[in-house]
Amino acid sequence: MTTRLTDVWVYLAQTPLLWLTLTVLAYVAADALHRRLGRRAAANPVLVSVAILLAILVASGTSYDTYFEGAQFVHFLLGPATVALAVPLHRELGRVRARALRLGAALLAGSAVAIVSAVGVARLAGASRAVLMSLAPKSTTAPVAMGIAEKIGGLPSLTAALVILTGILGAVIGPGLLRLARVRDAAAAGFAMGVASHGIGTARAFQLGERAGAFSALGMGLNALVTSLLVPVLVKLFG
Repeated sequence: MTTRLTDVWVYLAQTPLLWLTLTVLAYVAADALHRRLGRRAAANPVLVSVAILLAILVASGTSYDTYFEGAQFVHFLLGPATVALAVPLHRELGRVRARALRLGAALLAGSAVAIVSAVGVARLAGASRAVLMSLAPKSTTAPVAMGIAEKIGGLPSLTAALVILTGILGAVIGPGLLRLARVRDAAAAGFAMGVASHGIGTARAFQLGERAGAFSALGMGLNALVTSLLVPVLVKLFG
């Protein structure tokens, strides 16, 4: 019986549809758990679904390349999903224009602090230059961060992992920190989430409300641009 099950799994594991199906089912299960627990930040569905999929991959001895071959359609959908963020943002265009200067100042401060704090702490801890360069762009979206890391001597694969970790951490503790800081304005809270924790933070911001999500999308997009400009400059300044 065990041999038959193993044979079935070996067959299914080579089928791309299996990993796409498991990815969707893992997220559906994680989101159901998230709702059942009253949308508690610690039960973030991205974090839970990643844990589920990681456990399956480790238990089955499946390589990431095999997994990605089947789940790449989800990766493809990131493009249309990102473009779709323009719809709620367009509805908030008037508020964006009215707050342009304040948003710009917050963007520069948030991007610079994210870079300097991460690199500074890691440097004090004795991290190698490659690790420092991998950390520098961690608060922006993965494709941009990996491209920056590659150009400045970092490790793109490490940067990708750090980006995901940053996004999950921001989504989990961000709303709580904002409440402690008494940030009650949805636009300000959303923008902070987007600048600090890119797409995963933006997904969490949309759970707080459409306005928070729209401003988070704005912060995520602008931070990708600003980080790509700031990182090379700061790297030269701090050697």
